[in-house]
Parts: sequence; C-alpha cells; structure tokens
Amino acid sequence: MWDATQSIKSLWTVRGCAVLLFLVAPILHAQQQTEASDVFNVRRFGAAGDGKTDDTAAFQKALDAAGKAGGGTVHAPVGNYLFTGHLNVPTAVTLAGVWESVPAHNGLRDRGLPKPTDDGTTFLITDSAGAEDGPAFITLNTNSTLRGVVLYYPEQNIDDIPKPYPWAIAMRGKNPAVLAVEMLNPYNGIDASRNERHLIRDVHGQPLRRGIWVDGIYDIGRIENVHFNPWWSMQRRLFYWQRENGEAFIFGKSDWEYVFNTFCFGYNIGYKFVQTNTGMCNGNFLGIGADDCYTALVVEQCAPFGLLITNGEFVSFHGPDPTMIDVKEANTGSIRFVNCAFWGPCNQVAKIAGAGTVGFGDCTFTQWGGKEGSRHAIQAQSGTVLVRGCEFRQDRPQIRLGEKVRRAVIAENVFTGQQRIDNQSKGNIQIGLNAAD
Repeated sequence: MWDATQSIKSLWTVRGCAVLLFLVAPILHAQQQTEASDVFNVRRFGAAGDGKTDDTAAFQKALDAAGKAGGGTVHAPVGNYLFTGHLNVPTAVTLAGVWESVPAHNGLRDRGLPKPTDDGTTFLITDSAGAEDGPAFITLNTNSTLRGVVLYYPEQNIDDIPKPYPWAIAMRGKNPAVLAVEMLNPYNGIDASRNERHLIRDVHGQPLRRGIWVDGIYDIGRIENVHFNPWWSMQRRLFYWQRENGEAFIFGKSDWEYVFNTFCFGYNIGYKFVQTNTGMCNGNFLGIGADDCYTALVVEQCAPFGLLITNGEFVSFHGPDPTMIDVKEANTGSIRFVNCAFWGPCNQVAKIAGAGTVGFGDCTFTQWGGKEGSRHAIQAQSGTVLVRGCEFRQDRPQIRLGEKVRRAVIAENVFTGQQRIDNQSKGNIQIGLNAAD
C-alpha cells in the first residue's frame, strides 16, 4: 500500500539534500579555487620536462608568479627537466616535485638515468660546468623550500675525475628548508651558510667534493636524516678521487647546530670543524656516522662551548694514515664523545693536539694499532684528555700521553689483556680504577 507520509518524508529528504548542495557547492568551489590559486604548475608556464628542452625560464616564471602572489607551491610533475641556467626561489615559495619521501638509486651507475615514468621529478643540471664560483643552481630565501626532487648532473662521468660545479643549493634568509631531496651526483651539495634556522631533512645522494657547508649561523640550524653514499658511482678513478678530496660535512661558525642521524661513506674527511672569519662551531651531534673515510672526524678548531657527539660510529681503514679522530694543534675548544663506537683496521683511533679538552666516555674501541699492532689507540700530544668508562677490545697499547699533556683522567676503563698506558706527561695525570685481564 502506498504510504503518503513516507513519500513526503523522502521528498523532503531529497529536496533538503538538493537545497544543501545548492548552498554548499559555491563554498566548495570557492575553496577549491583558493587552493588552486596557491599552486603553480610549471607545465602551464611552458616547462616541457622532456630532458631536451631548456626549462630554466619556464620554472623561473612560475616561481616569480608565486612570489608576486604572496607565496605558494610551484609544482613540477613527473618529468626530466633540463636546466642550462639557475633558479631563485622567492620568499614563502615552495618548489616541489612528486616525491613525498627521498628516493634512492642503488645501481644507477649500471643502468643510466631512469625514465621519467619511474623517476618522479628529476632536474638535469648543466649550468656553470667547470666553474665552482658561479651562482648556486637553486637559491632559497626566507621561508622558501625545495622538496621532493632529484638533482642530477648528466655531464659528470662515472669513471673520471669529476667536473667542478657551483653549489647545487644555497640557503639564505630565515628558515630556508630542503626536504626529501636526492642530490645524486653534485660536485658541491648544499651551501647552508649566511642564514638563520635552516632545516635540511631527508636528503640522500653522493656529493663528490663537498656535501654540506655550514657557516655564519647565529641562530640554530638543523640537519636531520642526511645520508651520503656512493649510489651513483664507485668506479675506480672517480671514487678514488672522492676519497682523496671529498668532505661530507663541514662546519664553520654555528651557534648550537643540531645534527641528527647523518652518515657518509667514502670521503677523505667525514666531518670537519674549522674556524672562519665569522667564528667556529658548537653543537649537538647525535647518531652521526662516517664509514671508510680516510679520517672520520677532524677538528681544526671548535667553540669553547663544545661539540657534543653522542651515539656516533666511526670507521677508517683506507688512506695513508687511517684515523678516526684528528684534533689539530690550533684547537682550543671542548669535544666530547659519548657512547660512540670506533672500529675498522685503522692505525689509531684518535690523534689529539691543541690546548683544548677531548673526552671519551662509555665508548668502544676495536681494531687499531696498524699492521704491526704497536700503535696506541689514543695518542695525545697536548691539552686535556678524559677517558672514562670505555672498553678497549684488543690486547694492544691503549693510551699514550705526550710531554705537553696538561691534565688527564683515565679511569674506570676495561682493557683486554694488560693495561698499556704510556705516560710521558709532566702535568697532572690521574690514572686508576681500570680493569685489565
């Protein structure tokens, strides 16, 4: 039987939905238009993405349009974009590709550049080949971001001395960010100097000469989850050049740089701390690693406030004098290694000079001594040395203190075999409570 009441209710339901849709649709449409107005697709500005057409001008037009609009996202869809020039990202603008997480290219050296369909957003960079002192390929400014792209230099040879290029990325202004970017084979990676509060997160690749340069930072910078591995090439001539000349992370002036979960493989120096005309570095370094570097970490100079290095792992076994830690004579600052592991068949774990303080606490040392096994793990020429609560896992000489060592505390350590501490110092040296076999 026909139910009039139910039909009326149904009619009102349909009409109500129609009225609601009629009222809401303009709002949704306006909202979509607002969202769309914040996104500038490089294709609409003439970018081809075919790997052959120069897309520099098209990208810069899109970036400038976003800047004039007060900010927004310049979107680069899947494609191989060729650049014979460089780009400037205006304030409050994000240049973004399709990657939400940084990709990896294991084995790329064996198969060449992937097709756009399986490689997301790739920038092919040829600008300023052969010259280091040109402008960076991409310059970021205040509140601008580079995200979700692959940077690739197609004119580099996988088995030859690399061709010099300027920095791939320069970070300037306040709060510039590089997120989820693969720097596949740049000569110089990221120039993170002369800015405030830079953020470098989820960056992978194989910078050949320099990875990240930090200097002139007066407000805290952050570097997180950055991994430099030889994914592009381990061919003999290029990779040997990288191990003789490459420096993965270099720090000049920075007030409390925060570095977390970083790694590098196959460089002359993994982490390097220097003094520049703006000053020197102090900071918090957690979970950092350097593998197969001639010297894993070098301190030419650091700030008196200190370098706090925790949960690090350092490996050196190639080069003329494989060494994990090298503190130079000019250093006057304080350096602390806590809960770090040092391994690999090196000549020595640490060479210490200068007037500063170097401390090792709760660390593990293995595989030192050189071919003859006669070198001490820690060799201090001068300054102040603290070695407390560490484990020396080989029956080889552990610590040597030179005549110019001013102070030292060597206590509560565990030695495999006999305690072998060579104390030549005329300073205040405290040795005790160590446990040997």
